[in-house]
Formats: sequence, C-alpha cells, structure tokens
Amino acid sequence: MKKLIAAAITLATAFVTSLAAHGQDAPLDPDTGLPLSPPFDFPERGPAAPFWAKRLTGYFKTSDGIRLRYSVLLPKASGRFPVILSINGYDAGSIGGTPYLQYKTSMSIELDRRLVDAGYAVMGVNAAGSGCSAGPLEYTRPQLGRHGAEAVEFAASQAWSNAKVGMVNWSYGGSSQLATAQHRPPHLRAIVPGMVLTDFRDALMPGGVPAPGFITPLRGSMRAYWEKVVAQTAREEGDAACLAQIPKNLAAEDTNSVMHLFLSHPLRDERMKSFDLAPHADRVQVPVLSLEAFQDQAITPRSGYYQSRLDPARLWSVQTNGRHDMYLAADFQAMAVRFLDRFVKGENNGFERDTPRTTVWMESSEAGGNALERRVSARARWVVQRGSIRSDDLAVKAFHLGAGQTLADAPGSGAADSFDYPGAGVAVNDIAGRSFWGPLPGDWKTTGVAYTSPPLDEDMMVYGPGSADLWVTAGAGDADLQVTVTELRPDGQEIYVQRGWLRLSNRALDTARSTPLLPVRLERPEQPMPLLPGRPVLARVEIHKMGHYFRAGSRLRIWIDTPAQTGGLVFDTFTQKQRVHVLHNARYDSVVRLGVLKDVKGPAGYPACGETILQPCRPDPLAIR
Repeated sequence: MKKLIAAAITLATAFVTSLAAHGQDAPLDPDTGLPLSPPFDFPERGPAAPFWAKRLTGYFKTSDGIRLRYSVLLPKASGRFPVILSINGYDAGSIGGTPYLQYKTSMSIELDRRLVDAGYAVMGVNAAGSGCSAGPLEYTRPQLGRHGAEAVEFAASQAWSNAKVGMVNWSYGGSSQLATAQHRPPHLRAIVPGMVLTDFRDALMPGGVPAPGFITPLRGSMRAYWEKVVAQTAREEGDAACLAQIPKNLAAEDTNSVMHLFLSHPLRDERMKSFDLAPHADRVQVPVLSLEAFQDQAITPRSGYYQSRLDPARLWSVQTNGRHDMYLAADFQAMAVRFLDRFVKGENNGFERDTPRTTVWMESSEAGGNALERRVSARARWVVQRGSIRSDDLAVKAFHLGAGQTLADAPGSGAADSFDYPGAGVAVNDIAGRSFWGPLPGDWKTTGVAYTSPPLDEDMMVYGPGSADLWVTAGAGDADLQVTVTELRPDGQEIYVQRGWLRLSNRALDTARSTPLLPVRLERPEQPMPLLPGRPVLARVEIHKMGHYFRAGSRLRIWIDTPAQTGGLVFDTFTQKQRVHVLHNARYDSVVRLGVLKDVKGPAGYPACGETILQPCRPDPLAIR
C-alpha cells in the first residue's frame, strides 16, 4: 500500500505504520528524548485531471445553527442536475481541491468521475465537528441523520439542482446514508450504502471482547485528513473560517473521541444504544443498493443485520469476499450508477427486470499493478444470484464436536479437549487489506484446539451467519473465545473463511430473537454472567456472515483459541491464565451450525491459493510434524 489512499481505513493503516517505523537512527524528540514519531503523510499519486465543468464551495446552516462545509462538482452541461450526495467525517466537504486530485481523499475519484460523466452533480459534505464543519462530532448518533436530511433538502433547493437526490459511498459515508434515509427527507430518491458501521460495538468490542487496536488508527486517519487534506484545500482557497475551525475540531476530538466511548461505555448501555442505526432501519423508504464484504478488515460484516429490517421490495444486495474498500470495484460502481439512473433520474433502464435481489460474488480476486488498479479490477470468479434470501432458503447443517477432535453428523462423545488460555493466537489479514496468515506461535499446539470433518460427500454453499454452540469450562471467572472457520482442501492447503468472538461473561442471549444460526446477545450492563470453576456453560459464539463454497472432497475445520488480530480488530483479551475445556458428550453436545444455501452449483476447480481476496491459504499446520 504505497500509492492508494482511497478509504479512510487504508489511511489508518498508513498512520499506524508510520508511527511504528522507528529505526535506531530515528531523530529524537527534544522534550522526551524518545525516538520521534514520523509525521503522517499521504503517499503521492496522480494528479488526476479535473473532470467537471464547475466547482462550487460554501457552507450551509442546519436547523440547530451549525455550519457545515460542502463542495459540489458540476457536469459539463447546462441546466439543472440530479445530485449525488456524500457525507463523512474526513474530507467530503473539500472534494475537487488539489489534494483530492492527487488521490488524497476518502472518496472514490473513479466513482465521482462516473457520476459527473453521467450527468450528476456530485456533492460532498463534512459531518459536524469534522474538517471545516462546526459543531460537536457525534459519529453515528441521531445528529448525523438529522443533518444529512437537511443536506439533502439544501441540495434539492439549489439553482443547479433538479431536486432529485441520491447518496453514495462506504464506511462513514455508508453510515451517513442509513442515518439520513431514516429521517425520510422528501427529495431523497435512493441510497447505495457500503460497509456500513451501524453500531460501534461491532468494531470496538465484537462479541464483548475489547478491540482497542481499532481506535487509534481511526482517530489518526480522521485527524490527518483535517490537518493535511482539508487544511491544504482551505489555504489554497483562502478559506479563513475553515482554517480557524480545524484547530477547534482537533481539540474537541481530544476530549470526545471514539476512545472515550470505549473507556466510558464498555457495554450496551443507553448511551451506546444511541449510536446504533440498525433498530430504526425500517424507517428507510427509498430503494437501497447494499454492498457488504464478508472479510471486511476494518469493521465486521454483520452491520447490525440492518438489511433484514428493510422492505425487501426496495432492497438489492451485493455481497462478496474481500476488504473494506470493495466499493472501488469497477463492476460494482457500474451497477451503482445504473441503479441511480433508475431511481434518482427515473430512467426506465430495466434495472428491476434484470438485477437479482441478491448477488453474491464468489471467490473474488483482483489483478493489476498498483494498489488502485488492483482495487478497481476486483471481480467475482463466479456469482450466485437469488431473490431476497429468507431463512427458509437455508438448510441448517450441524457439525458435532467429537472424540479425536473430529466434526461429525451425530452428537459427540469422549473426554473434553482443553487448551492453555490466553494464547497468542494466529493473526489473519491486516487493516491494509493484505491477505496472509500470521506465523504460528511457538506454543500453538497447546493454546488452541481444532476439529476437522471427514471429506465432504457433496458440494456445500455456506451462507450467512453461523453459530458455534460450545459447552466449556474455565476456571478464572471469564475468558475470551475465538472460533475460526477454515476449509482444508485436498491439496493440503487450508483457506481462511471466517471468524467470530465471544467474552464468556457476555453470553446471555436474547432468546426471543436468537435462531439456530444467529445467537443474539443481550449485552446489558446489568447482566454479565461470570463463570464458576468447573461449571460447564453454553457459549454460543456468533460466526459472522460468510459466503463460501466448500467442494466435495474438502474438509471443514473449526479452530477454538484466544482472539487474535483479524484485520483492524486488535484485541485486549482477559488475561488471567487458566485451562479452558471444550466438552462434547451426550449431555454436553457442542455443535457448530452453518447455513447452507440450496441448489448452488459452482465451478469444479478450486481457485489458486493467494488469489481470493482476504481468504489466504497456508499449508495444513496439523500435517506438519
């Protein structure tokens, strides 16, 4: 990752990398005497040529008196235009400036160009408390949606607008779309949210396991945008108000950052619930084109399962293996523009007739030279297409843990297996989107257990979330579990599929909402469930959404160990040393349940190892003597 700065989380990686790159010859900080942290800088790329006819910038005031910065790129035509709006906390309000043309942006220049060429005005707005915009920074709290709705109506009222507005983009830009649409602004016609973080607990404490490693890169990337991208644009434009606001926003972020959420609200109390966009997703009444990446290395792919709350008659879903910025893929962007042409412009282009409600990109890979070319080139090896997928469309396949660390069709037997806790775990992938398995720690054989099925008799399309229902004992009052799903291929290569995590004291379930494939935790501050030594407890570990094709002859494997770095999720686990036991007998039947999508037939041949995005291969560790 040396040339592409296309997504905020990619920048977060560069920030962390720069902070970690202290050599012995690094200059010293005169105040501390310690090696000086290299300043964050954006890799150079470009410049791109302007592709718009006119750029407009300015501020508008919200109903609560907050000035928000915007920038608009107008197409090379006359008259009024439909508007495509993006809102985020990075640099959306500064698009079109010199840094933007050098690819120093959280936006997709390729998508913006497609939209402008298609006759749309492209408008970016910085959320309150970010960049040049005033007010408090509240992330995904209700302010974001209220301001988003007012931005839609502001755009609709401008002389260059034909009052038809859509929204695009991913991550922060995806969250802002869902938040805005819940407020039902009259002139919003359609949204295209990708990789939505509906609930900060998905990234801060998945399964109740603290993941503080996500926070500093997120903070660093936001601040770098304001200090470098937004400030440079403001200086070039002589925007004194912006240059005065940026230091205020930086100071405010120091006292109201995501880190404060993590430290002050570790469980789902009323404050944390106010950040969750999913419960009110049923208020969205415009057409939605949703994009998810199963191995999203910046946030988890669960997104509060907000799509299940939408009207299926207005929803189209694209799902894929891959990283947080799969929104850059040219194939998806072409679909997005066609969707917007249909529902924002109102063109009768046949989108509804020839676009399935659910498209799953299978075994997606990429090619090309630099990082941007690879991202843009990402495409499916093959696709699964369906209508709206309901629970009835899935068969529940149960794999019972058994003696000899096997997975079988019948309830298991035999003595419990155990492992030393905590262990180092094995990292997989990274926040920059590189596919790799980390090295095996020296004690890996004693700090985890693996259960492997016999070779499968038939192909199996595993789809959606899964549940590892494990009977365990732990002697120290608490422990954190990680369940990793892999495929062991006939050639001896093991490919990563998905993971899930659970802090055992966070195991209390919402029984009314839980299903065989989806354990829904209560996560209330007043309901922790610490363990007693030797007392078995049922721990249902949610395995996050997946879409993976197991071919006949392959074997399914489940690893159980201590949470390890997975993309941007870097865990701070419960540290008291103990022995964790996994039971599997007639009374304590530990079982893994996966959803199987019926009537799927994929290509017989396996993809080459290393080609499938964020699903790395490694030689089977258990075959190494």
